[in-house]
Amino acid sequence: MLNQLNLVVLVVQDVVVTNFISVSSASLEALKTANLLKGLPINAFIFGQNGTGKKSLAKYILPDAPIVDASLHDELEGALNSHKNVIITNFDKIPNYDNFQILLDKYEVRIMALASSVFNTELIEKFFGIKVCLPPLSERVEDVKPLCDYFLDEAKEALSVDSTVKIDMKNIDLSQNAHSIRRHVYMQVQLQDINENELMSIMQSFLLERLGGNNDYRNFLYLFEAPLIKAGLQKFKTQLQLSDKLGLNRNTLRKKIAENKEYLKDD
Repeated sequence: MLNQLNLVVLVVQDVVVTNFISVSSASLEALKTANLLKGLPINAFIFGQNGTGKKSLAKYILPDAPIVDASLHDELEGALNSHKNVIITNFDKIPNYDNFQILLDKYEVRIMALASSVFNTELIEKFFGIKVCLPPLSERVEDVKPLCDYFLDEAKEALSVDSTVKIDMKNIDLSQNAHSIRRHVYMQVQLQDINENELMSIMQSFLLERLGGNNDYRNFLYLFEAPLIKAGLQKFKTQLQLSDKLGLNRNTLRKKIAENKEYLKDD
């Protein structure tokens, strides 16, 4: 189960969402510029953190263009030689920009270049008529729910799931933008029908790589206690009711909550 889950997550992270999702004002502004670029033969530079939608926006503008990594010189030259439009990722990794200019002049190709930041303003101004900034999703929170819905449909189709799946939006990870959202959604879908043996197998794999200390029983006890307490408080609402259901006295439960406070802070 764990290996299957990791495989699914690894595969879907390379998928490009060609329908650029735009709800926030920043995304709508980027989409407005993209629609302008669809009708203009202008080279554009799109920048932002990984997972902010750079490839998706570029593919929306140039749906038939190949995507090439700037650091792969031979592949890049081959794409410039054989296509009228090219999307270039990691544009800041091009070894020699003078040689790149020669290639552009030779093949007369339109390009969409992607990078994590404006790494050289003078250089960017030289090659591109338009710059598009995609802020991180932590600054575009209106886009998070639509992305979750998109990835949920994608995951249910990929994993052949027909039942209703409720995504936990409260604890969603935005650290890697759309990449971590997709991972979160796929895990939620795949883990919804997990059985005890599969859960224990996941825990076994997790612990196998981490065991080796002198006090590991106590060091890893939180993996059981914290989710049990969180689930119990969510279900039974009060410590009084939870202590009764768990068969613990209130002082023992309070002690366990204090010991696991780092993992219970959202509650």
